[in-house]
Amino acid sequence: MLPCCERPLALLATAFLLVVMPPGTLQGPHEKRLLNNLLGPYNVLERPVANESEPLEVKFGLTLQQIIDVDEKNQILTTNAWLNLEWNDYNLRWNETEYGGVKDLRITPNKLWKPDVLMYNSADEGFDGTFQTNVVVKHNGSCLYVPPGIFKSTCKIDITWFPFDDQHCDMKFGSWTYDGNQLDLQLNSEDGGDLSDFITNGEWYLIGMPGKKNTIVYQCCPEPYVDVTFTIQIRRRTLYYFFNLIVPCVLISSMALLGFTLPPDSGEKLTLGVTILLSLTVFLNLVAEKIPTTSDAVPLIGVTILLSLTVFLNLVAETLPQVSDAIPLLGTYFNCIMFMVASSVVLTVVVLNYHHRTADIHEMPQWIKTVFLQWLPWFLGMSRPGKKITRKTIMMNSRMKELELKERSSKSLLANVLDIDDDFRNVSGGGNNASMTTSLGGAYGMRHPTTIEEAAMPASGTQRDLQHILRELQFITNRMKKADEEAEVISDWKFAAMVVDRFCLIIFTLFTIIATVAVLLSAPHIIVQ
Repeated sequence: MLPCCERPLALLATAFLLVVMPPGTLQGPHEKRLLNNLLGPYNVLERPVANESEPLEVKFGLTLQQIIDVDEKNQILTTNAWLNLEWNDYNLRWNETEYGGVKDLRITPNKLWKPDVLMYNSADEGFDGTFQTNVVVKHNGSCLYVPPGIFKSTCKIDITWFPFDDQHCDMKFGSWTYDGNQLDLQLNSEDGGDLSDFITNGEWYLIGMPGKKNTIVYQCCPEPYVDVTFTIQIRRRTLYYFFNLIVPCVLISSMALLGFTLPPDSGEKLTLGVTILLSLTVFLNLVAEKIPTTSDAVPLIGVTILLSLTVFLNLVAETLPQVSDAIPLLGTYFNCIMFMVASSVVLTVVVLNYHHRTADIHEMPQWIKTVFLQWLPWFLGMSRPGKKITRKTIMMNSRMKELELKERSSKSLLANVLDIDDDFRNVSGGGNNASMTTSLGGAYGMRHPTTIEEAAMPASGTQRDLQHILRELQFITNRMKKADEEAEVISDWKFAAMVVDRFCLIIFTLFTIIATVAVLLSAPHIIVQ
């Protein structure tokens, strides 16, 4: 019971509501009575059409909320989306004035007929990943069913242009049991899916989501089946891959080029490889855990770099789809860099082999002299101390070498010793060698023999000493000549190694630049933030 002072206020409020609200909007037991009248004779197995020969039109739409994951290894796209199904159920119509102005109802889907629309290319374990929500039913029989869900759909991943790739993933929806003569699935909007509430993804950029209606006759059934296919068009954001994979790969490959500039005697070629191995180990430890499952990288160099490359390839190969349809663009680039590094290792061995060759073991073939000592240095613009390499000197090299040998032999100590040795043999030989040059006698204070008997006499002690001296001088000059020849051969081998180093530096630099530019130019897009 209300107090006496509050009764007039309650009466005034009731009178105000009766005046303001129309008499047909009074709520109460009308909704319960409406539900009993609608659902009592309702059969959930009955296709709600007035004429069974006509198909039931169902409008279908899709609202994409988020791209959760793109599993490239298993080729599965995971999305968060809402389905939108609209149809008219002639069994669920009523006159709102007869039921207190009730215009709509919320009914659980298991109590109504609803189209069995499923995603054909589902990869979910339960196949249907939607959450069963209520169906909004209006008085004219219009039904709206908007179930949200996490959808896992199969997607053919094209890795040709990885990481500068675009992916087109289809989400194909259709009735599982009703053919096109019984259920006509219509696209809700010609623009495709609804992207108004889409949450951007850090790895993928959404280009669009067009929709298309298809009518297909399958081999199992002669009736046509209708489906609506939405194509999610996404583009990979390459900024992360560019600065974390491509740039380190270029920098580390450039370190292999620097190896050709180091002299072999410095011993830093091996040290450089070990240093790069340590840097790669740190790089892999820092980056491998942060790279998403879509990553791919092969930045390695040198002998130790090749070992690191093998390890890194094994780690990365597990992240890519195991298909042979196409070679990824980044994989092609890394294979080129790997080929360059392997070639640099082989040529580094050749350079070290040439540099440490000696005349006692190796004799320089004529073709190596022609290629690595004449034409290739001239082409690369290289020169030797005291020797200017030009086209003219190359053409006249043989003739000039002969002249230099003659000039050197005429001025050498060996030539004088040989002349003295010849004169000495004339002295001790006798017979036809009886005459001796005046210069020999004057030089050593010896008397010239005048008769055969005198020439046949045993040589004096001075002559024997002179003969020993001549032999020693001849031995010394031979050693000096041999040492000069060996030094010249070693110098030629070292210069040939230097030429190979310079040639490899230029060739591999051009190869790296051309490979990098070719990859960037052939990519559909370079950087997407």
